[in-house]
Amino acid sequence: MLALALSGCATRPADRDGPHPDTPPHLERVPDAQPRVEPIRVGGPNKPYVVAGRRYVPMTGDAPLREQGLASWYGRKFHGRPTSSGERYDMFAMTAAHPTMPIPSYARVSNPANGREVLVRVNDRGPFVPGRIIDLSYTAALKLGVLANVAPVVVERLTFDHIRSGRWQRDAAVAEDDPRARALLP
Repeated sequence: MLALALSGCATRPADRDGPHPDTPPHLERVPDAQPRVEPIRVGGPNKPYVVAGRRYVPMTGDAPLREQGLASWYGRKFHGRPTSSGERYDMFAMTAAHPTMPIPSYARVSNPANGREVLVRVNDRGPFVPGRIIDLSYTAALKLGVLANVAPVVVERLTFDHIRSGRWQRDAAVAEDDPRARALLP
C-alpha cells in the first residue's frame, strides 16, 4: 500500500489527469491551509524510501527548507486515494506532495511569474520526476495559476517557530506593505 501511495505522484503526466467532472465552483476562494504545529511522525511516511531506483531520505527534524524548481499538480486520478500520510487525497483541498519534507508540514509556494502564493499542507510524497520539486493539489495549482503545465515556483517550509510566533502571517503582511511586493500580488 505504501509503495502504491509513494509511486502515485510519479506516474501521472499532468496532461492525462484533468479536473474532476464534478469540480465545485469558485475554487479560487478556497482558503489556504492554516498552519499549526503538528508533531513530525517518526517512521512511516518519514522513513527513507526508494522510487524508480532513487533513494529519498525525508527530513525528520523541524528545519527550514527553501527550494526553487518546477511544480506540477495531481487531480482526479488520485482523488480519494490514500496519501503517504494515510489521509485521503482531496484535490479540492490545499495540500501538496514533496519528496523529503517531513509529513506533515506546511509550506508557502510562490509563483514568480505572477506573484501569487499559497499555503499548503504537505501530506504526501512526490513528485518523482527530475526537476520537479512539489506536486500541488488541483486547487492549489489553480490558485497559483499553474494548471496549464509545470511551472517554476519557490517553496519554503514553515518551521514550528514561524507557526508558533505567527511570523508566517507577518511575512505576508510585510509583503503587502512593501510597494515592490504589492506589485507582485494578484
